[in-house]
Amino acid sequence: MTKPVFRFAPSPNGRLHLGHAYSALLNADFAGRFGGRFLLRIEDIDITRCRPDFEAAIHEDLAWLGLQWEIPVRRQSEHFADYRAAFLKLKGRGVVYPCFCTRRDIVQAVARREQESGRDWPRDPDGAPLYPGTCREVPAAEAERRIAAGEPQAWRLDSAAAQKLRPGPHAFRRFDRDGREETVAADPWRWGDAVIVRKETPSSYHLSVVVDDALQGVTHVVRGQDLEAATDLHVLLQALLDLPTPLYHHHGLVLDPTGDKLAKSRQSPALSELRADGVTPQAIRRRLGF
Repeated sequence: MTKPVFRFAPSPNGRLHLGHAYSALLNADFAGRFGGRFLLRIEDIDITRCRPDFEAAIHEDLAWLGLQWEIPVRRQSEHFADYRAAFLKLKGRGVVYPCFCTRRDIVQAVARREQESGRDWPRDPDGAPLYPGTCREVPAAEAERRIAAGEPQAWRLDSAAAQKLRPGPHAFRRFDRDGREETVAADPWRWGDAVIVRKETPSSYHLSVVVDDALQGVTHVVRGQDLEAATDLHVLLQALLDLPTPLYHHHGLVLDPTGDKLAKSRQSPALSELRADGVTPQAIRRRLGF
């Protein structure tokens, strides 16, 4: 019988904090409970923000917590060819298109439509305005000319074309700490024409994560509730790319005293700072319920 496979997949764009520690420990705990494997993956497609010293610190922090993982560790920056192949498959199926819009272009287009309609423009689950489709109808010849001229472009999912190809209904299986499972309906269309390949990198989080999980044989994805809505889009990409859909568990977030989730951008206390203050790994584990 194949062992279940779990993974902890941080980005080396800052120091790990207690929220990361909880997710890593929970993945390792699940792997132990289910007799599975525990992987570490470095999600460093954002080569402008990810740094080698942060990556080294991830290894140091996790080892300090007492975690062990399989070697070698997959680093996304070494596998852009895999994401390119997946993108070309989507392109060949006619479910992506190039988008030349800047953030300002999108803001202005949404503002115009809100003014014309007198209504708020719909938002995606993260609260960002859905893409208004400005580049969706750009003729292929014009798009090719602009790309050949070196104009920066992202690639977006053509949700209408995707819905024709994989109409659904879409769903995934959710599991809890006792191994109980249930089916959860997925609504990928609420993401609209999401970015699948970014302008500055040859992939996106959404594309690379589904490709990595499939190539690594990940069977159980354990991550925070803040990524639960993204699972709907990931389920669709898995269907479009003929990839398996893992089981999912979206855990609660570790919050700061004000009730906000811990985040690198808010300078939440790093594990390295807690370690320097004399906090022990055992204390961290007890504080997080392990």
